[in-house]
Amino acid sequence: MRSTVADDLADPRTIMLDRGMADAHDGVDPVALTRWLAAEVPQVVTGDGPVTVERISGGHSNLTFRVVDAEGTRFALRRPPTGGVLATAHDMSREWRFLTALAGTGVPVAEPVAHCEDPGVLGAGFYLMGWVDGVVPGDREAGAAIPEAQRRACGLDAADVLADLHAVDPETVGLTDLYRPGRYLERQLRRWHKQAHAGAFTDLAAIDAAHRRLLAEMPDEPVAGVRIAHGDYRPGNLSFRDGRVAAIFDWELATLGEPLADLGWLVASWGRPGDDRPAITSGPTEAPGWPERDEVAARYAQRSGRSVEQLPYWTAFAYWRCACIGAGVWTRYAQGNMGATAEAGAELDLRREGVVADAEAALAALDR
Repeated sequence: MRSTVADDLADPRTIMLDRGMADAHDGVDPVALTRWLAAEVPQVVTGDGPVTVERISGGHSNLTFRVVDAEGTRFALRRPPTGGVLATAHDMSREWRFLTALAGTGVPVAEPVAHCEDPGVLGAGFYLMGWVDGVVPGDREAGAAIPEAQRRACGLDAADVLADLHAVDPETVGLTDLYRPGRYLERQLRRWHKQAHAGAFTDLAAIDAAHRRLLAEMPDEPVAGVRIAHGDYRPGNLSFRDGRVAAIFDWELATLGEPLADLGWLVASWGRPGDDRPAITSGPTEAPGWPERDEVAARYAQRSGRSVEQLPYWTAFAYWRCACIGAGVWTRYAQGNMGATAEAGAELDLRREGVVADAEAALAALDR
């Protein structure tokens, strides 16, 4: 199976490909963290020794660590990657704002615990949140770990929770200053197309063709106005427990924008057995018992009261955006493996095929 962009962004094996694997707490000095926690966060019991720190996810995106205090209480810590990143692309304060804004709204998020903007502590800003028990189905194996009797309920609740997120008024929760004038979609099409062309990836014909069609066929702006858009809403960024979504994670791409962009991304990530099109994640919903894409979309429409007539366009946009991101990931992978093994060359070919397949899936979705 080909590597997928969403997996790259979540898989710790891909972190900083030109640096090799880091140790389990690279990016978090347990002693420095414990010193800061003892001074600033009474909720965390530090005891006589440093807290326990273990990295549990990361990649080209922000890193997540499990932190265990002296009494065995678990927390999760988020910080940017440890090198070669732009501060604007990994703004922990922005993630923190969405997390704290949504706490208490009924949208399931982890409990915000503490936020540190001082790079002198860990080398970059970070935040701490409460631990959420559940299964995060980032791949086929994890998706199958959810009991089959609960999978349908989990899938439908994912649609309900997305609708509930989009029902939150950005003004009510104090996020309207994040609004940017101009069309959200035009900005997105410009941003991702520029990124696709910025690197060494040259197989751009399908990306460019889809870009032209997405520009030509842009739908009207949403009647309800911009809402909170997660930006990466898929099973691998949700924690499921007892047939429900226990929490939404990874707010690094969150913005104020078009709600159907989130639904399109979710549908594009929703792989099913026998699919004739790629999924942007490696199959967590391919196990028996998960609802079909159409059922997820219909459930969202029912819960939100929003028309999903334009969903094919937003699904196409999701595939195209994934292809653009994939072109950038391909460049970083190539730069990190110059002169490497034949296996690395084969992986580059596989990734190239995946980028083209996503762009072609975008074109196919526009024809539906």
